Amino acid sequence: MTPGEVVDEFLRLVMIPDPASARRYTSPEIRIRFTGNRPMRDPSETTAFNAARYRWVKKRIERTETVAATTADADGDTVVYSLGTLHGEWPDGTPFEGNRYVDRYVVRAGLIVQMDVWNDSAEWLLQRAGIAPA
Repeated sequence: MTPGEVVDEFLRLVMIPDPASARRYTSPEIRIRFTGNRPMRDPSETTAFNAARYRWVKKRIERTETVAATTADADGDTVVYSLGTLHGEWPDGTPFEGNRYVDRYVVRAGLIVQMDVWNDSAEWLLQRAGIAPA
C-alpha cells in the first residue's frame, strides 16, 4: 500500500468505528495530537473522544495529499494530509455537515507514526452555546 492508501484505510476503519482494526496501520509508538492539542497514544482514544463529543461523526474525504518529509531526522518518512469535511450529529441529535477538517499523518515503513487532527468543531460548539459570533 502507498502511504496515502494506508491513511485512507485507517480513516475508513476509524470512522466505522473499528479502532482495533485501524490499529493494524499504526506503529506501537504512534503519537497522536487531537483537536485542542490533546495527546493520545491509540486509535481507541480518538474513538472515545469522538463518542463524547458527537452522537456520531463521519468524514467526507475530499482529497488526500502525499509529500516526502524534508527534515534530516525524517529520512524515509512520508507526510500525508487528509482534507475534507465532517458530518454527523451533536449529542442532542442536531445534525451538522460541512465542518472542515485537516489531518496530518507521518507514515514510516507502512505504518502511521504520527497523527495531528484539526477541525472546526470547537468553533461550532461555541456558536451553538452563543459564545462566538456566527
